[in-house]
Amino acid sequence: MTKLTTVLASFVLLLSGVSALAPSKVPKATRPAFDVKRVAFNGMAAASLASALVVGPMADAVDMMADTPSFGSSSLVAQRVTREGIYGEYDVDLGDQVYDDARSTYKSAKETKGKKGKYTALIAVLVVGSFIIPMAQYFWYVRDDDSSDKFFQKAAEPEPEPEPKKKGWFGK
Repeated sequence: MTKLTTVLASFVLLLSGVSALAPSKVPKATRPAFDVKRVAFNGMAAASLASALVVGPMADAVDMMADTPSFGSSSLVAQRVTREGIYGEYDVDLGDQVYDDARSTYKSAKETKGKKGKYTALIAVLVVGSFIIPMAQYFWYVRDDDSSDKFFQKAAEPEPEPEPKKKGWFGK
C-alpha cells in the first residue's frame, strides 16, 4: 500500500510540474523595481554626509592649531587691519612685501646691443653642431661603400615577355 501511495504521489508531482513548462502569459512590469534618479540622489547625499562627518573634526583641529601664536625668530610682525569688501569685512595682515618685486631687472638697450655679436656666434656654432657635423659624420662612414656605384652601373633588366592573350571564357 505504501508503495502505491508513493507512486501516486510522484505521479501527481510529475503532472503538476508539467504545467511549469507550458507557455504562459508573464505580466510585464509597468515600472522599474527602483528609481535611478532617487538612488543617485540618495548616494550623493550619503557621500556628502560621510565626508562632512570625516572632514569636519579635522578642519576644526586645524583651525585650533592655527590660532596658537608663535613667537619664534622666523615670525613676521605685521599690522592687522580690518577692511570692508563686497562680501563683508575681513582682516588683512599688512607687512613687508616679500614675494612681488616690481623693480625692472631688464638690461638696457645699449648693453644688449654690445653683446649681440657673442650671441650670434653662439647660434652659428649651434647650427653647425646640429646640422653640419652629423652630415660630415655620415659621409665619413660611407666613404668606402661602393654599393650605390654598383647599383647605378648595373645593366638594365630586360622587359618581361607579355602573357599570351586568353582565348575566351574560362581559358578555353
